[in-house]
Amino acid sequence: MTDPASLPYRPCAGVMLINRDGRVFVGQRIDNTLEAWQMPQGGIDPGEDARTAAVRELGEETGITADKVTLIAEAPDELLYDLPPELIGKVWKGKYRGQRQRWFLFRFEGEDSDIRIDTAHPEFRAWRWAEPADLPRLIVPFKRALYEDVLTAFADHLN
Repeated sequence: MTDPASLPYRPCAGVMLINRDGRVFVGQRIDNTLEAWQMPQGGIDPGEDARTAAVRELGEETGITADKVTLIAEAPDELLYDLPPELIGKVWKGKYRGQRQRWFLFRFEGEDSDIRIDTAHPEFRAWRWAEPADLPRLIVPFKRALYEDVLTAFADHLN
């Protein structure tokens, strides 16, 4: 078996989407039976910049189009997380030990009816608006520290 420490991190972009009430979009993954909620995020394609990837992933996962969001801030640093040992080798064809993510804070300018998780390749089975402070307890445990870092990065822009 490959030593996890020798594997690279998968380049990724994440979106914290806040509505007019300062609440954050979270979705329940379709491929997970845990009662866990996460913000939209996904891989950065070769040659794609992180902000473009973030807007693309947001659209692919929520149906929200670029004209319905306004960029508020970008986290100053890449944020990392490691997969738990039992998942290394099972996800992403075993090529990565975790993810290195660029995070973006967007304001949602649309209506709830603009959110369509029944996309061509659905990733979420349910969605809701959550209080920012609740994010670390809503996410799977191995991403809890990452979500705390995202909250810290955007603290000046949240209620």
